[in-house]
Amino acid sequence: MDPHLLRTFVTVARLSSFSGAARELGYTQSAVSQHIAALEGDLRAELLTRRPVAPTPAGARLLEHAGPLLLRLDAARADVLRLAAAPPGRVTLAVSPLAVGPRLLAALPASGVTLRVLPPAEVPAAVATGGCDLGLVDGPAAPSDPLRLPDVAPLTVTGVGEEELAVLLPGGHPFAGRAAVRLDDLADARWIDAPGVGLPLTAARASVRYEGTDLLALCALAAAGHGLALLPRRVAEAAGAGVAVPLSGPRLVHRTELLSPGTPTGAAAALAARLTAGSPVWRMTSTPQAPPPSPRPTTPPAWPRPRGAPPTRDSPDC
Repeated sequence: MDPHLLRTFVTVARLSSFSGAARELGYTQSAVSQHIAALEGDLRAELLTRRPVAPTPAGARLLEHAGPLLLRLDAARADVLRLAAAPPGRVTLAVSPLAVGPRLLAALPASGVTLRVLPPAEVPAAVATGGCDLGLVDGPAAPSDPLRLPDVAPLTVTGVGEEELAVLLPGGHPFAGRAAVRLDDLADARWIDAPGVGLPLTAARASVRYEGTDLLALCALAAAGHGLALLPRRVAEAAGAGVAVPLSGPRLVHRTELLSPGTPTGAAAALAARLTAGSPVWRMTSTPQAPPPSPRPTTPPAWPRPRGAPPTRDSPDC
């Protein structure tokens, strides 16, 4: 399957327009039509209806595969170009909002680093496709367990740190005076749905959806009573409003991990070393069909496992 044809198909489906796709891709409309016809001929299936322009059932199924396939191709290209290029003097670090903490602030050099704050779900792809040299991503996990990351490409992942979680409540909440709280106690509570910050939440329990990455705005919403927020304890206590009540159950921590495409070099290696000092645990995210690229980390993975397999409970703490 020709990736150029696949990229054209994805663009037409996204824009619902052959002419719009032609403008975005820099082709003539006739060329776009020829691309779609060639792809349909290769797959022996109609992929798009023409009036209106929309995916057929076969096209919708292909779209499910197309995004990951094109992302892996972009990641492969970036990986090869990265090996061929000289080590850069500057480092671009993708970081999710809650991963900005004391360890990162202490590790940053005086100059030479660009921070790009992204939603947690976008950080792995930014590193894999070469948009950023390194990535810091965070999320809740059982102590010593790895985060569940999307399998966008083979990436080297290092545990950076773990810290306590707390629930940020408005001052008048019935549980505001408690020494600790369990999530079971808040089964009927309403929460702020904030995917840009990475807070896990089911839509049925959401009161407000917040699509930004500004932690001050998120904390202000929680303190004003528009919904609860599960945050690292240091963030909840520094909010300046509301009440931070430590989470006592289930047994979860806020975990931060460093992502890199193989073994970092140059300025990226120096920053990675400062970020992971005292955290020697490595693991690889890969699929059986796509082994990690060389060179590999000199420290062997402490708990290698196929993606999707349950994490072990005897994994060393980082």
